[in-house]
Amino acid sequence: MLSIGAVVWGVTDLDRAIRFWTAALDYRVRWKDADFAALGPKDGREGVQLSLSIVTSPHARRHHLDLFCEDREKEAERLVSLGASRKPWRYPDDADYIVLEDPDGNPFCVCS
Repeated sequence: MLSIGAVVWGVTDLDRAIRFWTAALDYRVRWKDADFAALGPKDGREGVQLSLSIVTSPHARRHHLDLFCEDREKEAERLVSLGASRKPWRYPDDADYIVLEDPDGNPFCVCS
């Protein structure tokens, strides 16, 4: 079963975006590295996470969904059978996601 786990928002200034979105949504930083941050509700409740990701190209797709599941490969295959396609991607060795595109070419990630 899939659920929307995160909306990934492309930003050019990570610290500025963190300040804005944590105040706007009453969220806190769950974790952060040099080019990515995950934000969630301050009260610790579960809910859709807002992830902020540095983008450097004005032509980059700036927003996408991260769909959370138990078995990403099984879900990716199911989604491909429904009309999604695998997007060519250079994955890091520790990737916990698969990048797909919906039938209109919009990218999204299936994450475990």
